[in-house]
Amino acid sequence: MGDKLPSKHEIFRLVHLSDPHLISTSGVRVRELLNKRVYAYLSWHLHRHAEHREEVLDTLLKDLQSTKPDHIVLTGDLTHLGLPSEFRQARELLQALGPPSKVMVIPGNHDAYVATAWECTFRFWSDYMASDADQGFPGVKDHHIVFPTLRVRGPMALIGVSTACPTTPFLATGSIGIVQMQKLGNILDETRRRHLLRVVLIHHPPVPGTVSWRKRLADQTAFQALLARHGAELILHGHIHRTCLGHLETPWGRVFSIGVPSASALGRTARRRARYHVFRLMRSAGGLEMLLTVKVYSPTERRFVDEGEQRVPLPQPTG
Repeated sequence: MGDKLPSKHEIFRLVHLSDPHLISTSGVRVRELLNKRVYAYLSWHLHRHAEHREEVLDTLLKDLQSTKPDHIVLTGDLTHLGLPSEFRQARELLQALGPPSKVMVIPGNHDAYVATAWECTFRFWSDYMASDADQGFPGVKDHHIVFPTLRVRGPMALIGVSTACPTTPFLATGSIGIVQMQKLGNILDETRRRHLLRVVLIHHPPVPGTVSWRKRLADQTAFQALLARHGAELILHGHIHRTCLGHLETPWGRVFSIGVPSASALGRTARRRARYHVFRLMRSAGGLEMLLTVKVYSPTERRFVDEGEQRVPLPQPTG
């Protein structure tokens, strides 16, 4: 009799959540709202206060304790108005999720609603945004982080891209920029040579037609061209507040782009209800396989339940 093939076993568990939209309206000074923030402030009081609920986010944090991820990624919009007080509030959320070595963050458009000094805002998250190379930097909490960032965890390369930039009222667009794009290409090449499974974290969805013109990734075409040249295995994004499964065709194979809803949403509709995604990387005789489990908030049960599981096809890394 021939040797029995080894069974499939899990080698890494990654959790993806996004867009909690934490807000701190108490003590807000009028002069802090005399800019684009006033529109987000009004939208909160008109309808978003009923959408993003603290109790939903608290329930998610409790549910995560049983999920036991190897790493957690957040793809932006931790804050709603981009106020310094909200950045401090978001740091408390990050600390509740885990230490900086196990939690990785990229910013979203709400986090960069208006131009604000780094020392008053993103400084509070520096150690959660930092690359592995930055972790040994003296005073990393005060270190200005340069994107793209890179963390290697097990067989995965987690690559953080920032699309966050201030925009004019009624626009929620994002941009990667030429300099960051060039560095991203180098990182994708380097991690491919190391035979790592490359997961690109980005706030704005890169697949055409996913969002309206005013919420789009402005340099979407350039990003697609970059992936065609350098490849990737998976893209994770936020921004659209619903589960989204899209893909980009590249010479390296089909790269899936998966978006997750807001982590705090009670949900005006069932598809916009709070969810988080659990990616389990499995190894078998046939190679690597990724399974996605969707966890959704149930208002009737007031807990997160399994919504379903599916296989995510991966273009295999090549040498």
